[in-house]
Amino acid sequence: MRKLIIFAFIGFLAQLIDGSLGMAYGVTSTSMLLTFGIAPAVASASVHLAEVVTTAASGVSHLKFGNVDRQALFKLIIPGSIGAFAGACFLSQLPGEVMKPYISMFLLILGVFVLFRFLGTKKTSEKKSINLSRKNSVLLGLVAGFADATGGGGWGPITTPVLLSQKGVPARKVVGTVDTSEFAIAVAASLGFLIALGWQDVNWFWVISLMAGGIVAAPIAAWIVTKLPSHLLGVLVGGFIVLTNARTLIAIWGVEEWAVAIYLLILLGWAGSLAVVIRNNKK
Repeated sequence: MRKLIIFAFIGFLAQLIDGSLGMAYGVTSTSMLLTFGIAPAVASASVHLAEVVTTAASGVSHLKFGNVDRQALFKLIIPGSIGAFAGACFLSQLPGEVMKPYISMFLLILGVFVLFRFLGTKKTSEKKSINLSRKNSVLLGLVAGFADATGGGGWGPITTPVLLSQKGVPARKVVGTVDTSEFAIAVAASLGFLIALGWQDVNWFWVISLMAGGIVAAPIAAWIVTKLPSHLLGVLVGGFIVLTNARTLIAIWGVEEWAVAIYLLILLGWAGSLAVVIRNNKK
């Protein structure tokens, strides 16, 4: 019962962050599952299976609140699905213990990227559409989809900043579009994991727990993105991901004697980033 509550809370927290930022469900969930000693492929498979339901709930919620650019959505779905399926098959063939430090490092880098990306977030117009050519959508979808499946997260952290880099594009449209398109990526990655791993390696207890928390959080997150600034939440989740994966890497590399100093540096950097983003966006 205790694990059920913990995993449901992980799903709730991850979906709340993802639905508000357009990123970090997979990164947050996988990071926390890895701290329980779960193999990377099994953790990523569990997260993507849960995402099939949570992203569907999130997509419906974002559509309801008008947060989706439908043209960009359809351009991302096919290449993203292909990349996710290929990434899932690739990860499933590698030994879990061998991949764990690399996956954690990948997630830590994504966390740093998320943190610094949102330090410079500014207010944008709500009228401009997302301008995404077919060539760019194919490249972005393939890379982000593959990274998402192999890292347990990456669709949002890669796709959201790329789309936000366009001048004048409203953040809520980017977040809603990325979150809604993630349903197709989750389905493709799950199929890849099920074909490569088989049903027997999936812990449905974890999957259903993550689903339950995510379903509750989805409509709340879609509402939050229309009301609250994303720059503050972006810095918060970036620091959280860095801290979580630093803990995993410290244990793997056997440098526990430096743990306090490392955590202190991360917390100081995190606090400084929060101070900077609050000051830069103060009315």
